[in-house]
Amino acid sequence: MTQEEIHANGRRGFIKTAAIAAVATAACGSLACSCSSKKEVPVAGDKVKLLSPDGEIVEIDSAYLNHQEHMAIVSKLEAREGMEGKRFVMVVDLSRCKNARKCVSACQKWHYRPEETEWLTVKLMKDSDKAAPYWFPKQCFHCDNPPCVKVCPVDATFKRQDGLVLIDNDRCIGCKFCMAACPYSTRVFNWDEPEMPFDLKGLAANPETNIPARVGTVEKCDFCPDRAREGLLPPCVEACPNGVFYFGDENEDSVTNGDETIAFSQLIKERAAYRYMEELGTKPRVYYLPPKDRQFPVERGYENLSDTLKARFKDVMEASGGITK
Repeated sequence: MTQEEIHANGRRGFIKTAAIAAVATAACGSLACSCSSKKEVPVAGDKVKLLSPDGEIVEIDSAYLNHQEHMAIVSKLEAREGMEGKRFVMVVDLSRCKNARKCVSACQKWHYRPEETEWLTVKLMKDSDKAAPYWFPKQCFHCDNPPCVKVCPVDATFKRQDGLVLIDNDRCIGCKFCMAACPYSTRVFNWDEPEMPFDLKGLAANPETNIPARVGTVEKCDFCPDRAREGLLPPCVEACPNGVFYFGDENEDSVTNGDETIAFSQLIKERAAYRYMEELGTKPRVYYLPPKDRQFPVERGYENLSDTLKARFKDVMEASGGITK
């Protein structure tokens, strides 16, 4: 695809999306919010009637009106190059995680993903027989040396100048080579036709939003660059009630969890941060703060789960004496 074609596709997508955005904006006013605020990610609620760009009266969930990713439209070329001068990074404080799962539901809501498809998962880790288990959020690590990019035969998976690894589902052919190459198993495959709101299905695909999703393509955590362009935090960061996730710019040496902002270099140095499976040479852009002086007992993140979710963690809980057989 030539640069002219990329710009043309981006413009067509912008024109169509702008029409829809105008309807939504008229209905709900300004969509902007503060980057430092910890706003609740919208949940399903009341239905509202709107006039679609085709002149039809349609009824949609009011929560969808608050999604800003459809307002920050960029061309395919801009989406592939990334944001100049930025190097996005995430820090996860394992001592604060109690498996509240607000991060998971917020991520799925923002990207319109079904319950069984998790871009962000929470694992229960146990480092040795004598160690206590701890909750471990895991998403794409946006590696600086990403194996997934190297094996993609059609350049659908790519690395940007701002550190993010994204997927262009217009190019993805569903070969799953990237899934096999990823040592972290953070990618998912769309086996079925995704269910999307009416106003999203016909949009031009954009790697920054992963919307609309398409059957037969690969997806993953994208660090929500569409929100970063608006000065907003990823939904997982905003939704976490315990401040587990810090997100920011390594070049600015600043990360925030929405409640506190701290120097990135200071945080990883003073708290002995590490990168998961760093020995593989992938150079992840996600750092973990060890689960020292944990704020919550691990059982608190287990006892209120559904039976389906409890089954994921049962073996580790039994081995640690957290539950009886």
